Amino acid sequence: MKLVSYLSEGHDRVAILVDGLLYDTEVLHPDLPPNMSMFLVYWEDAYAMALGGEMMIKEGKIPKSKGFAYNSVPILAPVPFPSSCRDGYAFRQHVEAARRNRKVPMIPEFDQYPIFYFTNHHSIQGPGDIQCMPDHFEKLDFELEVAIVISKAGRNIRAEDADEYIGGLMIMNDMSARRLQMEEMLLNLGPAKGKDFSTVIGPWLVTLDELQQYEVPTKAGHTGKSFNLRMQCRVNGKQVSDGNMKDMDWTFAEIIERASYGVNLNPGDVIGSGTVGTGCFLELNGTGKLNDPNYVEQWLQPGDVVEMEIDGLGILSNTIVKEEDDFSLLARKKSV
Repeated sequence: MKLVSYLSEGHDRVAILVDGLLYDTEVLHPDLPPNMSMFLVYWEDAYAMALGGEMMIKEGKIPKSKGFAYNSVPILAPVPFPSSCRDGYAFRQHVEAARRNRKVPMIPEFDQYPIFYFTNHHSIQGPGDIQCMPDHFEKLDFELEVAIVISKAGRNIRAEDADEYIGGLMIMNDMSARRLQMEEMLLNLGPAKGKDFSTVIGPWLVTLDELQQYEVPTKAGHTGKSFNLRMQCRVNGKQVSDGNMKDMDWTFAEIIERASYGVNLNPGDVIGSGTVGTGCFLELNGTGKLNDPNYVEQWLQPGDVVEMEIDGLGILSNTIVKEEDDFSLLARKKSV
């Protein structure tokens, strides 16, 4: 099942997507919640009712006239108001390449436990324009990821049980302003301003029942579901990234286990996978320069269109837009 959040009369609403048409929850069942936040809180009952409604649409018991075109309404992030947003570091290929490009050895702790950082959940957005300030364009980057949303409250969740807490999967673009990020992390704190301006998720949330055909065995020594989902990114129509979700070295179940240790996870918490191998310009530029000293770095520019496509999860498209304000934090740095 694909769950879509959209804007109607100033309010976010949730619908399911079937054959290119959206069906609002009120059409599926009168007791279904009207928005994603409530849908996740009452997930167990809402999910079952929505699945029943989807079956009625496919059987013709709910007519197509009750649906409306996906592109006829403003589309929001599938989870427009997440209660929190964590981002993991699950792909060894990306971490290894990034460290190799910086001429530092692979850190052994990567293979001991999964890690994550908190990002600004108020900057979550869906398809459409990404507004950027001047400093963001100092090495502006995309990051190709998968994300999940928590659909059941839990604490001290064991990895063996953690997949039961996942509502579904969606594409994530963890936007990064690399110069801001690199400067502030010299102080061993962050990432912060290099990341907090935009995190994109979408275009819809795909529930696990729809992804069973993609499930593959998890890597040896690990616990949780793994999916064979090709991950691609295109910038202005040119493919720049190509990876696969099955290459995650830490599963979402294992990330949930660590994230919930001594802490309550709540419906609406979003967790990203971290960047897939080849999934950002930082890695691609570093590899290019390592192989060719004359390699020309590429970063995102105003007007660029970033398209991320993941098997089973759709295509997430965004356009980079420069804000009119010319204010610069970098210009205010104190001299030493």
